[in-house]
Amino acid sequence: MILNKLFDERFLTHRQRSTSLAGIIGTLVALGLFEFRLLVKHVWNWDLLAVALTFVVIKMSLMAYYYLTD
Repeated sequence: MILNKLFDERFLTHRQRSTSLAGIIGTLVALGLFEFRLLVKHVWNWDLLAVALTFVVIKMSLMAYYYLTD
């Protein structure tokens, strides 16, 4: 099959790493923006905090699951 020649293990590894890094950076941006708005403008943005905490909870849960099942 042609797709097997185009997409090998290296491609899948790079895709996994880039997706993970993008998620982490997106979470840091959301936390940074939440903190900026809290400290400078004195406004609580619950939606930004919810996005960041959702990522953190999912990431930590999956890390624990993979650690325990691997």
